[in-house]
Amino acid sequence: MSEFLGKIIDFFNSTNVPQQFRDTDLKALFTNPWFLVPFIAFICYNLYKQATNTLVMTALGFGLWVFSGSRYMEGLVVNGFLQLGKVLPVAGVFLGAIGIAIYFLFMRSD
Repeated sequence: MSEFLGKIIDFFNSTNVPQQFRDTDLKALFTNPWFLVPFIAFICYNLYKQATNTLVMTALGFGLWVFSGSRYMEGLVVNGFLQLGKVLPVAGVFLGAIGIAIYFLFMRSD
């Protein structure tokens, strides 16, 4: 069994998708067919099912992932000191995302 899983893990690592997620390399990620084909299939399937909650949660997670790797977030801590002027917008983005998630998960029904 571990031999089978080892082959799957080796295949997944050979696609470089884990490294691209760590490096937030959007251009390379969206030109990699090993990521793009299943991602498009996932989006099309959810559009077909009209699963707006799933689509919104996917977009929210993807957007937060992109925002957390942005240059704005890199400048949040400079020389070991937190830049207080940048904290409020960051908190606003993440609190807004939590608010949207709560609305779609608990208050809105399909």
